[in-house]
Order: sequence, then structure tokens, then C-alpha cells
Amino acid sequence: MKVSEFLENTRKIWTPHKYQEESVKFMVSRGVAGLFLDPGLGKTSITLAAFKILKNKGICDSMLVVAPLLVAQNSWTGEVEKWENFKDIKIQVLHGRFKEDRLRTKSDVYVINPEGLPWLLTEDNWRFLKCDMLVIDESTRFKKSNTQRFKLLKKWLDKFPRRYILTGTPAPNGLMDLFGQLYILDRGDSLGKYITKFRNDFFTQSGYQGYSWTPKSDAEDRIIQRTSHMILRLKAEDWLEMPELIGIAEHGADPNLVEVELEEEVRKKYNQMEELFVAEFNDEDVTAMGAAAASTKLRQIAAGAVYTNDDSTEDWVEIHDGKIKALQELIASLEGKSCLVFYQFRHDAERILLSIPQAVNITSTNAARSKELVAGFNSGSIPVLIGHPASAGHGLNLQGTSNHVIYFGVPWDLEHHDQSYRRVYRQGNPNTHIFIHYIVAKDTMDGVIIKALQGKDRTQKGLLNALKEAYQRD
Repeated sequence: MKVSEFLENTRKIWTPHKYQEESVKFMVSRGVAGLFLDPGLGKTSITLAAFKILKNKGICDSMLVVAPLLVAQNSWTGEVEKWENFKDIKIQVLHGRFKEDRLRTKSDVYVINPEGLPWLLTEDNWRFLKCDMLVIDESTRFKKSNTQRFKLLKKWLDKFPRRYILTGTPAPNGLMDLFGQLYILDRGDSLGKYITKFRNDFFTQSGYQGYSWTPKSDAEDRIIQRTSHMILRLKAEDWLEMPELIGIAEHGADPNLVEVELEEEVRKKYNQMEELFVAEFNDEDVTAMGAAAASTKLRQIAAGAVYTNDDSTEDWVEIHDGKIKALQELIASLEGKSCLVFYQFRHDAERILLSIPQAVNITSTNAARSKELVAGFNSGSIPVLIGHPASAGHGLNLQGTSNHVIYFGVPWDLEHHDQSYRRVYRQGNPNTHIFIHYIVAKDTMDGVIIKALQGKDRTQKGLLNALKEAYQRD
């Protein structure tokens, strides 16, 4: 049987939940809209349904979707293949060596990753594209208005009469993240045309030499008031019967920690590096990004290996195997149950693959291979799937059979943490409980990040404050 025939035989009828019906109506009734829906609520199928209605009414002819690569290759094509309702939608992923041919093939939906926009958004290519509907999936990729990708997209916004943004975590670093995303919708009508005005209206300068911006006491209420007409915010717990989360590090919850004790010699190296980190970190104007860079060696030592060349991720040396052994024991204790493992560094992935023969890495795979891996993991034939939360943490539906998520390293980016475990913690997971496991090196940076995850301020600023509390000296 051909693949196309198999897909025809396995398509299901998409029967929307009440909240999905309301979401479709919300999009159709507005030329611009933001769907701030938790992962698992079906943002992709909702958008396809809205597009199909608009197309059938003659309002829209074609749609351009900008999405992270794995999301583009899996979620968008996967939803079209999955549902009988969308089988007549012709979709092209503009990536790889045949992207020019695909662009020139008349289609309903074109999907591209943000890195491909400089190639796509040119006058020559627009002759073939001419989409009248723009969808930015995982819109936090455009939260910063000073980036080249935002500036490029900004020039082309008027080409799209209808514009929509999709995300489950609209403000991972705080309210400042909203400006770029919402500008895509109304070009600044709600929050101001320029970031400087937005800052002055809703924030006050603080910190050393004014490098920090603190939201005014009424900032969130005023932002909601100005934007509520074009934003729909839904949380999964309010609409779905979700499995119970066990061991998650969130809002004061007690996380399930698998602790590893550093050997004496490794502890000495860690302490020496910690002294250098404290000296570099103990500045008034340190930023979360600067702290991330400064702490890289600490997090690597905690993980068990370090890069020997600062300009390359090819060369590394293992300094302890504590976390590897802990991961092996944890997987063995699952007695054959499948698990999703997230790593932080490339050498983490290489060491995991060497030590756990049944593990497969989904990061940096092509579209066909990633689809195979998703299907294999969901069927249970792939017992251990590993990935980096920056790529595998968005858009993948991995809720088929697994109910165990393991963090080999705790994500520095708190958005990556919140998005990644939701690949398994989703509607349709047949399990009653989802178990989250954190493999942490005792008395290291791992614990500081865990504490930030448990705090009330679960943003990068909150993480920075936790670091300051732990490391800054008088």
C-alpha cells in the first residue's frame, strides 16, 4: 500500500471541542488575532479550520505559516494528513533543496522556519507567494523588535491583510516580550509604534545605569485592557481532563530530583570555576543572557563534560559519568516504559547515545526522519527519545504512550522547560499520571535553576534574581 493510500485510510474526522469552536470563530471574525493557548489545545487544527472557512468564503486564498523547523515539518503537515476535514488543503514546507520548486507550486498553505524568511521575503519570490494570511507559530521567536528577523518581517506586514500569532507562553521573560509579538498584529496601534514608547508607558527604569526595566504596578492590567479585543487566552486545565503531573518543578511544587554527588576531584574543579563565575557575575548590570554565558562551564561540569575549545562544540572531554549512570538506572527502573529525555549540551546527547543503545535523537533530523521518530515513539517502538528543548520542545505531539519525561540537564531557558514537558503532557495521553524527573548534580547550578522554577516569578528575570540570591556577595 502506498503512503498516500494509507493516510487516506487512517484519517479521522476532526470534531472540535467547544473551546476550539470558539477559537475558530474568534479568528474568523477578526483580521488580526493572537491565540495564547496552552500546548495540547490544538492551535494548528484550529488555525487550519479557520483558514478553510475563510478560503471557502473567498476571503483568503493562501496562507503563510512561519514556525520552528520541527513544528513546520511535523505539526502542520501532520495535522493536514491526520484529519479528513483538511485533506483538500495543499501544503508545502519551504525548506531544503527543493524549496524553490515548492514555492512555485500553487498551494493553499506554505510553511517556513524563521531562518528561511530572508530567502523568501523578496520581490521575486513574492510573485509566486502572494499569501493574504500570515500565521506566526511560536510567536515568541519575534518578541524582540531589534532582531533582524523582526525588522525584515515588519517591512512585509502590510502585504498580509490577515495576521495571526500562536503561542502557549506569550511572556516567558516578562511583559516586555509582548511588544514585538503584538506589533505583528496591529502594527503598534495598541501598545505603541516604538519600543521606547512602550517602555516609557508601562515600565520604569531601574538598576545600575538604568539597564533594567520594571513593570509599573498597573502595567499588566492596562496591557490586557488595550489588547483584549484581539487576544484569546486559554489554559489546558480549564478545558481538558489532563493527567496528573507528578514531580514537576513549578510554583512551589516538590520536584522529583535524582541527585548525583560530584566526586572530590570534580567538586574541586566546580568550586574553582564557581569562584570565576562569582567574580564575573557580581556586577549590578548583569543580564540573564550574560549570566547564562558566564555559567556555561558550571552547567557543563554539573552535566559531566566540558568543551575543550570555546569556538567549537566538536571537541569535549568527559569529567564524570554520574548523570549518565543515574540516567541508566532511572531508565532501567521504568521497566520498559518509554521516556522522553531532554539534554542541554551537544556532548550530553553524544554521551547518552553511547551509553544507552536504545536511545534515538530527534534533534537535527530531516522531516521524513522526524516523522518516523514521532510515530515510533508514540507507538512505543522507540523506548528512549532524546532531544534539545530549543527544537524538540515545541510543536511535537508525543503523548501516544509515554508518561515519563526526564531532564538530563535543567533548562536554563524557563520557556523551554514549560514547553518541553508538554510534548507528553497533552490531551489524548492515555495515562492518568505524567512523571517528571530531574537529574541534578548536588549543590550546583542545577539546584538554583530548580529553585527558580519553583518560585512565583517564573521568568528569566526570576531566574536572574535567584542567581543573585545564591551567588552575589556583599
